Amino acid sequence: MHAIILNIATTADFQIEVFESDLDHIHFLIRYIPRLSVTQIVRKLKQETTYHIWRSVHRNFLFSHFWKEHTFWTDGFFVCSIGEASPDTIRQYIISQG
Repeated sequence: MHAIILNIATTADFQIEVFESDLDHIHFLIRYIPRLSVTQIVRKLKQETTYHIWRSVHRNFLFSHFWKEHTFWTDGFFVCSIGEASPDTIRQYIISQG
């Protein structure tokens, strides 16, 4: 998943500065241009990673768990801006989640 997400970002209008994953979620620090919405970024990441993961060697495993729909992610997501926190503080928090 890590390689897929980094590959998506190479052709996107946003930069993933840092990300770490837990068992059931991913933390990102993303820099993006103002004309993009957070929803557009999340949609792109979810759609493209789902497409790639279903084409991978894990297809049979996924099919046994997601037999009704070829999905991978939940519908929702949580987003917040860094506000008054420094980017380095947020970066360290995300790194500590790995």
